[in-house]
Amino acid sequence: MTKKKKKGGKKLTASELQIFLLRFLLAHPKKRLTARQIIDHLSFENNKDSVEYALRQLAQAGSVREYEDNKFGVALERLTREEAPEPEAEKSPAPVKAKRLKETPADPPPAAPIRTFEKKIPRGDHRKLVEGRVDMTRSGAAYIVSELQDTDVYVAPKYLNGALHGDTVRVALFPSAPRRRGLAPRKPEGEVLEVLRRANEFFIGTLRKSRKYALLLPDNPNMPVDIYVPLEAVGQARDGDKVVVRVTDWQEGKGRAPIGKVTQTLGEVGGNEFEMKKILINAGFELDHSEEALAEAARIPERIPEQEIAMRRDFREVLTFTIDPEDAKDFDDALSIRKLDNGNLEVGVHIADVTHYLKPDSPMDQEAFRRSTSVYLVDRVNPMLPEKLSNNLCSLVPYQDRLTFSAVFEFDGKDKLVKRWFGKTVIHSAHRFAYEEAQTILDKKPAEALTQLAIYPQLEWAIGTLDRLAKKMRKEREKNGAIGFESEEIRFRLGPDGTPIEAYVKERKDAHLLIEDFMLLANKEVAWFIDQKGAAQQEVPFVYRIHDLPDMEKVAEFARFAAELGYPIKVDTPKQIAQAYNGLMVASRKNERLKLLEPLAIRTMAKAVYSPDNIGHYGLGFTHYAHFTSPIRRYADVLAHRILERNLEGRTWRVDKTKLAEQCKHISNQEKKAADAERESVKYKQAELVRRHIGEEFEGIVSGFLDRGFFVTLPDSHAEGLVEFKYLADQWVVDEGNLRARTRRGRQIKMGDRVRVRIVAVDLAKRQIEMEWAE
Repeated sequence: MTKKKKKGGKKLTASELQIFLLRFLLAHPKKRLTARQIIDHLSFENNKDSVEYALRQLAQAGSVREYEDNKFGVALERLTREEAPEPEAEKSPAPVKAKRLKETPADPPPAAPIRTFEKKIPRGDHRKLVEGRVDMTRSGAAYIVSELQDTDVYVAPKYLNGALHGDTVRVALFPSAPRRRGLAPRKPEGEVLEVLRRANEFFIGTLRKSRKYALLLPDNPNMPVDIYVPLEAVGQARDGDKVVVRVTDWQEGKGRAPIGKVTQTLGEVGGNEFEMKKILINAGFELDHSEEALAEAARIPERIPEQEIAMRRDFREVLTFTIDPEDAKDFDDALSIRKLDNGNLEVGVHIADVTHYLKPDSPMDQEAFRRSTSVYLVDRVNPMLPEKLSNNLCSLVPYQDRLTFSAVFEFDGKDKLVKRWFGKTVIHSAHRFAYEEAQTILDKKPAEALTQLAIYPQLEWAIGTLDRLAKKMRKEREKNGAIGFESEEIRFRLGPDGTPIEAYVKERKDAHLLIEDFMLLANKEVAWFIDQKGAAQQEVPFVYRIHDLPDMEKVAEFARFAAELGYPIKVDTPKQIAQAYNGLMVASRKNERLKLLEPLAIRTMAKAVYSPDNIGHYGLGFTHYAHFTSPIRRYADVLAHRILERNLEGRTWRVDKTKLAEQCKHISNQEKKAADAERESVKYKQAELVRRHIGEEFEGIVSGFLDRGFFVTLPDSHAEGLVEFKYLADQWVVDEGNLRARTRRGRQIKMGDRVRVRIVAVDLAKRQIEMEWAE
């Protein structure tokens, strides 16, 4: 870059200057320059002070980084993005990363229908094509997860061609290299040819306005280009605001930036409120329900018509109650119990009748499907349904008549299930238990306020009887091969401003398991009923919850490591795996070192998904399983309710299986995105906790490995930090399987080792904790 002074330029406004400077730095990403040096290379009349101020504004927004000696360069996180191509004249403005700086981009043509990327396949190209979902890594590369491939397809950053995390894409596989004798075959690699469906159309970032247009500089490092926003689509947002933009036209092609519209201004940057909203948006979940959905919900009458009640089985005189978390607002399941005249027990599992209010293909239904799930962050819920349904009409609150869809079971004197019934009902909950309150009855230590209730004797009998039935069902499930692993669920006690005070692991006691066992029963029996109906005639397509067998290679690797820790296991068959994993769970209660093996064992398992093709649920030991019990927060349950209702009372109704399969894929993808968002919120709170202890030392447990270092989990916050090898004295190499690392001199460190670490730094924005080994 030859230094030369340019003359004759005009004076730029503050926003124009920021865009001009950012473009220049992005065109020279390796340069670190002072304001004076930048002025010497560019043609404008702004003075050094105004340039420095503009650079610091960009640094505050995260687009530019300030280095020593008042030098500036493009921020490292933006350097990870691919360079955008040069703009084409008279089309949409080039992304900010474009190298051409001589002229202001022209306004774009009217927005065309949303298109996806497609790379033309040359004639004679016979590479294998695979469709799958993009799973991005921190390095910028990705793996394509496909049902048609036993192994994920690796795609290097330069071959992603604009595909983003979660997108559904078509990939061409590269010819595989010849396998060398004695070595395992290399994983397949490929190139994205086409983006079939975008996973996210909403992005958070900093808005930069000029006189002719605005640009969104996305915070998400996986978004490779900036988004053009016409001034008429900016709304009330000001230059420099953090905003949410919805992409209305992806404008695929060389030099064409996506076009978007500001949907929300987020206000003050940083802090808990901003970060939680950012997590939801980056995961692809809208913060608010649409006006159409809210209007539809508002039109639903509060009162239940008497003619509707008359068409339902009436349980209002049967003892019914709910058991939920203390802070729950949406109660979507209730239990009833009574003794029948024949001496048998009748237990009702009553589920909120969401489909009575949620009509197919209505605006509210379409939005519920797009979301497919409620998202539970540390301090809030992003609900699938508008609040009038989720927290009011469909919530089984006490002392109110509520419409339900029920699975009713009859148990004989030996607690054997002898009859089941499914249908629409009406209930009246007599009590709302928190888990902790129900547990006091099981512990024979009920709170005095509870014992003062007139119905306490009935409640005491009901809870005790249901607990007895639940434990028998649990024992039978374990006998049939169910795996009893429980992932630790991290919870936080928060201050009034959302600041975490402490972290703790949610404790699951018999009251929790009681509810879980009866929900499992209802889900299993509904799936069995539909499957049997199809077996007698033609198949009735249904939404099954399926769980495939474990990856045997991963299981074998895990077994070798478990043996090294002194816990040999047999894992030759799926039955042996289940027995071994259940034995490990019991042993880990007595041996803290073995507890670390539980999450490793879980990683060998397949992921449960939704599908119209029933293969059973390996983890639960069920041949038939579905989700029926949470339609307030899961759209899969909504579909299950609709199909079940229309196949009762001797009727048969079939949905299009191909369409149902597509719906199942979407719901499964949304479920994964919600789980990722929930983990992000936990990591943010953990980072907040640990930030108070920078410079302090703690004992932790080695919990994972990367090529560049190892992770250590701290006992109190359960936060995980990285110790990088480059700061250690020896050269470390991670073994295949990522379970240990060694040096040439024979030193080693492995999963489960206790080490002492010092907290060096915490990056809240990236939820990253940097540690050093305090040897």
